Amino acid sequence: MVTSSLSVYAGVKSYGLKGKLLTRKDLQMLSESRDLDELVTRIKGTSYEDTISKVTKPYSAAKIELALRERQAEMHYKMVKASGSSNVLFAYYLRFILQNLKIILKGKILGRGQTEIESSVNLHASELIKERDIVVKAMIARDVDEAITTLKGIGIGAKVEKALSLYHEKKQIQVLDLYFDKFFYENLNHVIKTSTEIKLHTLCGMEIDYYNMLCVLRGKFWNLDENQIQDLVISGASGASKEILTRMISSDSIKSALNELTSTKYKNLVPQEENAIDAISQFERAFDMHIYNIMQSQFGKIFGFSTVVAIVRLIEYEVRNLSAITFAVEQKIPSDITMSKLLVKENSE
Repeated sequence: MVTSSLSVYAGVKSYGLKGKLLTRKDLQMLSESRDLDELVTRIKGTSYEDTISKVTKPYSAAKIELALRERQAEMHYKMVKASGSSNVLFAYYLRFILQNLKIILKGKILGRGQTEIESSVNLHASELIKERDIVVKAMIARDVDEAITTLKGIGIGAKVEKALSLYHEKKQIQVLDLYFDKFFYENLNHVIKTSTEIKLHTLCGMEIDYYNMLCVLRGKFWNLDENQIQDLVISGASGASKEILTRMISSDSIKSALNELTSTKYKNLVPQEENAIDAISQFERAFDMHIYNIMQSQFGKIFGFSTVVAIVRLIEYEVRNLSAITFAVEQKIPSDITMSKLLVKENSE
């Protein structure tokens, strides 16, 4: 139960963690590493020393990312406990479990070997909340159908069946991402309605808007019909009105759908790009950066539970940045290109 004293305690902890986030200068230094050995050495000079020291040679981007995700899960779990097991923080924590299930289902659909699937799954997040069994059962399932049957036990099996059917029709594996994300955001939307903190309604409503808009844009890019897109959208969500989403769904092109947002609070995020895939990519990055900046701005205010949500989201963005850097160093991608893709404050020292 989240009491006022626990909320303040968690808020204080969030400010402490905020002060330990890596700066743009730190990320720049890491991105300039010549190889993974040098990158690991440099990461040891940051707050990630204990985490990176557990990674064994030979180093790979995949092994390093798994270690980073494990640390992220531990920090998030500690914030859940510090807050008195906040339902909102726990709703966000479920993303770790769903990410593992995505990896497993995609692997089975694409015919990947069991060893390859297992090497990509991090069970630590599930173990922390004693929900290891559902992930393991899905992982050792003989085939996709048996894995889906397992997932029916947590209420997501029907959505995965829809995703699988749509995948067979459109041959777009990313459809699976959207159905898992719908499960996540529907649960978040349900939980947030029980909160009395207005800031949380604004923060979470913005993220649900983001999901809904991207569903429409990606659905149009994949040539889904209006009913298929509507099935992906979360109904009754806050923020972007149902009328605007309806017009986006009914529009005749991706550009027209984006133009429907020019009269909303998200108008500055609408790209001018004509190419459909580039327009979606630019909009996605702009909205990601918008969310990142909003999360940063929570720390300019007096203690509130919004800072607790903000810190777990900012840590998630930091891990995404570090994972991108690790992949770039492994692939010998120049530092300037890598830095242009990261989500980080322009003026962070």
